Amino acid sequence: MMQLLQTFKTHVAKIDDKLIAIRQHIHSHPELSFEEFNTAIYVKTQLQQIGITNIATCANTGVVAIIAGNNPQQKVIALRADMDALPITEANDVPYKSKNNGVMHACGHDVHTTCLLGAAELLFATKNQWSGTVKLIFQPGEEKNPGGASLMIKDGVLTNPAPQKIFGLHVHPQMEVGTFSFRGGVVMASTDELYITLNGKGGHAAAPHITTDIIVVAAQIITGLQQIVSRNNNPFNPTVLSITSIHGGTTTNVIPSQVQLKGTLRCMDEAWRKQAHALLNKYITETANTFGATATVNIDIGYPMVNNNEALSQHAKQIAILSHGQQAVSTTELRMGAEDFAFYGELIPACFFRLGAGNAAKGITNSVHTPVFNVDEKCIAQGALMLAWQAVNA
Repeated sequence: MMQLLQTFKTHVAKIDDKLIAIRQHIHSHPELSFEEFNTAIYVKTQLQQIGITNIATCANTGVVAIIAGNNPQQKVIALRADMDALPITEANDVPYKSKNNGVMHACGHDVHTTCLLGAAELLFATKNQWSGTVKLIFQPGEEKNPGGASLMIKDGVLTNPAPQKIFGLHVHPQMEVGTFSFRGGVVMASTDELYITLNGKGGHAAAPHITTDIIVVAAQIITGLQQIVSRNNNPFNPTVLSITSIHGGTTTNVIPSQVQLKGTLRCMDEAWRKQAHALLNKYITETANTFGATATVNIDIGYPMVNNNEALSQHAKQIAILSHGQQAVSTTELRMGAEDFAFYGELIPACFFRLGAGNAAKGITNSVHTPVFNVDEKCIAQGALMLAWQAVNA
């Protein structure tokens, strides 16, 4: 295997410039969740240029490809990358800046897709040197409920052939390029979207006593919601409840009759998650009623927790140490972010790991989901190498 590793390293160095060009093309042409039509076409074209012919569409804008090595029935390993972008206007001044106004690859999915294309090239070029089958999953809609992973699964991505294990990665600009992190067990939170509509009698702002004053009701609910977490949840059980959007009213002298709130709930315990849903419904409804208002609460159930298989993750960590050294591999910290990769992990052993993408010396440290997010593009070859290396050693 060490000879194959050296072959991977030599080959990925040769295609480094090509991979950077692919990433920059995808970055310049971002598409929102479930709208990745052109990205899917581009991915298929790149796979065909590598020489891969077993390519199929899945879940409308997803792409699945198969690479068979020696003894293809011996094992099937899946590698997954997400392709969608975010509704963010890019502020970076770079030649490959987004050409689609208001849409940006601000979470690094352009990098993930390119890493998987790079891994595909490494695996295809060496298919006579490793055993089993590798299934490449280019997935849409990670950033939006119900999650592209759930739709890919419904469309049969984990069948024909059925993978026994799956790997995925995510760029992390707070980790230096050339490093990786792994963690077994729960590593990321579940996520649910909150949609709250409050209705009450509106009227003149100078006469609040003959209105419901739905603005005050909303303020009371927003403040009180934090006590749902702080006074009902075990303080050692990570939870985040955030109201992120408030819409109500149009002018200074009119009390509106409706206010709409949006937010998110992140949990790391399924029993508490369900309890929190009931508490939220009860508190919002009863508080609104107390003030003479009514409330409609919609909790859109999102992704489960990312729960990495312990044995697979520990093995993957050791494989990474073998290829990159102990100093380049660390333990992923618990994060309240969410990932629909979790759906795969509910069905088969899964390992979701971090790819260092930052460079503090160059000022590349901005977080994901910001208009100035970027990566040190040296991470692309590293990610491609690690995906291929994990696949042949799983």
